[in-house]
Amino acid sequence: MRWALARVAVAVTTMVALAFLVPLGLLVQHSAHDRAFTRAERQAAQLGPALAITTDQDALRRAVASTADGAAGRVAVHVPARSTAGTAAGLTTVGRSRIGTAALRAVAAGGRLSVVEVAGGFAVLQPVAVDDARIAVVEVFVPAGSVDHGVATAWLVLLAVAAVLVAMSVSAADRLGTRIVSSARSLADAARELGAGDLAARAADDDPGAPPELRAAAAAFNTMARRVQLLVAAERELAADLSHRLRTPLTVLRLNIAGLDDGEAAAQTREAVARLEHEVDQIIRTARSRAEDEPEPHRCDAAEVVRDRAEFWAALADDQGRPWWLDGVERPAWVPVARAELAAALDALLGNIYRHTEEGVAYAVELHATATAVTVRIADAGPGIPDPDAALRRGAGAGGTGSTGLGLDIARRVAASTGGELTVGVSVLGGAGLDLRLRVTAPALSRPRPRRLRRLGPRRSLTAP
Repeated sequence: MRWALARVAVAVTTMVALAFLVPLGLLVQHSAHDRAFTRAERQAAQLGPALAITTDQDALRRAVASTADGAAGRVAVHVPARSTAGTAAGLTTVGRSRIGTAALRAVAAGGRLSVVEVAGGFAVLQPVAVDDARIAVVEVFVPAGSVDHGVATAWLVLLAVAAVLVAMSVSAADRLGTRIVSSARSLADAARELGAGDLAARAADDDPGAPPELRAAAAAFNTMARRVQLLVAAERELAADLSHRLRTPLTVLRLNIAGLDDGEAAAQTREAVARLEHEVDQIIRTARSRAEDEPEPHRCDAAEVVRDRAEFWAALADDQGRPWWLDGVERPAWVPVARAELAAALDALLGNIYRHTEEGVAYAVELHATATAVTVRIADAGPGIPDPDAALRRGAGAGGTGSTGLGLDIARRVAASTGGELTVGVSVLGGAGLDLRLRVTAPALSRPRPRRLRRLGPRRSLTAP
């Protein structure tokens, strides 16, 4: 914006300067022209009294030499003789003449001052009446340099004034632009910080040098930021409160389990309740920490999260007799996603398997990492997803399955936050195949190790439908 204002200032000031300085320069040039010829007329008029008194050549020569132009050889006096007045042969010239006899005859006959262009300049011819009604002509030579004397200097001065005016205009525009750009940059920085997750970011809305419009925009932005901060804090408090309410039914469930025997089913139920209680506690701690402006790091080890969530769902897989496999989690794979967000996406994808497939249907989870992306592949041996495009639309679901489509949308948004994507297809097990691709900005792998397949589910044969 500063350069734009500077260009506008240069253009406007230049046009204004030209509008005033060009006519002024022409006026100076015309004044110099008039000054040169007026001076020549005064030189000619100084010889009028001498011609009225005498026409003696010696006296006229002394009179011509007494003038400044006469001493410089630029004045000549043409006096007609008594016997041949009015003829060219009867003219007596005192001084150096640069004009022809025809022009002298015309001026003498007309009786008016005349300017004739000659070699090297102009000749001012002034007729003067002498005795016996004769007409003498005083010739004053005006060099071409005298006509334009001082004009070049005047133009240079005017151009310098124009340059100073343009510089002052650009300086004023740059000063104004600096204030505008500074205020706009402050607003842009605050918006960038707010977009990056800093809810405490605010724009400067009290700068007296900023334009009123930008101060109003900054104030509106700060109001919006405070409102967003309040809404996010309220949402986090609500999430913590809702999670806290789950403690009551969990307590009742734990008390009921206490009355069970010590069989395998009771042990598995106790373990599932313990895991559920742990997850509720984790949700409460996360919501509280965010409400206290302690942002969760936007980076986590995808291998650790995948392993943790797979083991969490293992208890339910054992209860339903589902064979399951986990592969590719032996080495770290860092991704630019918060741990809680990635865990929520994996829970949504794994939970869909339990909700939309029969008990005993197998599934597999595989982590594949490269230098540019980390991909979590989840495959099952269920009936698959008939309409993958509809399944990825929020609220549309997988037509006819009773799904709301929110689980896949959660995973899709997590992938999109890194520039990746969620794709739906057919797996090698014959059912649905989901690829959660997360882009990374740095190599996702540490030192490579030999891959090995880890099977954590019950030892049952895998049969694809």
